[in-house]
Amino acid sequence: MKFDVYCDESRPDLLSSSNPPASFMVIGSLWLKTEDRQSFKTAIHELRDQHKIGGEFKWQKVSTARLNFYLALVDWFFAQGQNLRFRCIAVDHNKVNLMQYDDNDQELGFYKFYYQLLHHWILDFNDYSIFCDFKSNRRRDRLQVLKSCLSRANLSSTISNVQSVRSRESVLIQLADFLTGATAAKLNNTLAEGTAKFEVVARIEKHLGKPIAHTWRDEHKFNVFVIDLQGGW
Repeated sequence: MKFDVYCDESRPDLLSSSNPPASFMVIGSLWLKTEDRQSFKTAIHELRDQHKIGGEFKWQKVSTARLNFYLALVDWFFAQGQNLRFRCIAVDHNKVNLMQYDDNDQELGFYKFYYQLLHHWILDFNDYSIFCDFKSNRRRDRLQVLKSCLSRANLSSTISNVQSVRSRESVLIQLADFLTGATAAKLNNTLAEGTAKFEVVARIEKHLGKPIAHTWRDEHKFNVFVIDLQGGW
């Protein structure tokens, strides 16, 4: 079966910041069957038209004026059941040792976490197309290397492509941004009660029936992987 994966990130600067304003960097991904891509895009565009939302929608644009749209978007996401899934990896920058494991290369460390996000949900005998929000990299081959690593680690599946797409060109990357930002805000404890963003996260947690937090690997609808970098069992 063919699948699409749409990815975005929140606070990647934390890996190299000398004065970090938060703890967790989060990379998020939206997973769906390729055959559902067009119907999902159409449904999101219809929601935007209904609520008169122009331009990009993303976590940073959540506001009181647009709250009804973002709440409806949350409800729509959960209404799709297992046909539309979200998975993210949360990385506590306080526990990252770039010097020891990544030759003090923040960019290399970032894509190693990208690999961890994707690898564990790639299943045998499927074909995956992965779309990452455009990011300026010092090395131009980062996505090609990521594709190669994923292909070598998943010999019974096919990684057809790993490519960058500007978020303004994809409502599915915008949805990944929205869910990733909401998760990062909760994990970093940056939500102020009574604000639009607080209400959005509350709606997500109402659907989940629990707070946004680390989940088991087999949680398929809204999976949060808070990676343990300290070892142990």
